[in-house]
Amino acid sequence: MAKLNQLVDDFLASVRGRGLSPKTLREYRFPLNEVLLPYCRVHSISELEQLSRSALDRLSAQLLEDGGKSGRPLSRHTIASYLRSINVFLSWAEAEGESVAGRAKAPKSSKRLIDVLSRDEVQAMEDAAVTERDKLIVRLLADTGIRVGELVRLTLNDLIERDRTHYLRVGGKTGERMVPIPRLYRRLLRYAQRGRPRDVPSDRIFISLRRRPGGDHGALTPSGVEQVIQDLGVRAGISKRVYPHLLRHSYATWALNRGMNPVMLAHILGHTSLAMIQNVYSHLTPTDAYEAMVRTLAEDDSATLSRLRA
Repeated sequence: MAKLNQLVDDFLASVRGRGLSPKTLREYRFPLNEVLLPYCRVHSISELEQLSRSALDRLSAQLLEDGGKSGRPLSRHTIASYLRSINVFLSWAEAEGESVAGRAKAPKSSKRLIDVLSRDEVQAMEDAAVTERDKLIVRLLADTGIRVGELVRLTLNDLIERDRTHYLRVGGKTGERMVPIPRLYRRLLRYAQRGRPRDVPSDRIFISLRRRPGGDHGALTPSGVEQVIQDLGVRAGISKRVYPHLLRHSYATWALNRGMNPVMLAHILGHTSLAMIQNVYSHLTPTDAYEAMVRTLAEDDSATLSRLRA
């Protein structure tokens, strides 16, 4: 097991070295250290060459039948996330020159329906916010779909103006991208320049309203944003559970319903492929598709009429 343990340690070190978030590191560490390695020890697997497709299928079956480390049942979605992390490790090992025998195949699962917020509910949350900071947090998450970790890292230098177009430079886990903010740029710039507490040592846009023990205001944290969004959901009278990532799902659903090109949406959200769009937002109904088609045809008819008049 020494070599297998070392490979896992080297992989996790490479994840840290690439500057990926602590959350992403945890998503890899637990499935490898608490799922894969214990399974390999029990079944005397000490080389990746022994980790064949059938061996990985047995691991999947074991998780389905026996549950996780605590013995409690695991959802198929959780098992799929574990196996996905194991496959990333195996791909890395193969790229490092190791002989890899197979890949894990996730158990078949039904597609999850994602609850989303309507635009009226988003507006109700913004209206319920007392401070401009909290109003901007709601609007930025709901109108750009950026991740909460990306939001808290924003600085004044990330507000970009180019030839009268306005963007937000976002550094996400898939690299840097430019997110259009035609309606929010001036408002964000005004807040960043004049709306924050004055005694702020950080260059972050979003700052905690509470002073730290040292007496100054620190940068807002992801958990701080989660608390803000949860509280505003309650104040707005929204019965469903409200959290930052729900605003990301809501933006993507709204954009697709409005007929946005999925390729463009994937770029705005920071997805490297369309697979995530196809898998996560498959809850769109035939009615959604019909309304999008009606809007597209109406725009085409309008353009044709304008050409005829010209």
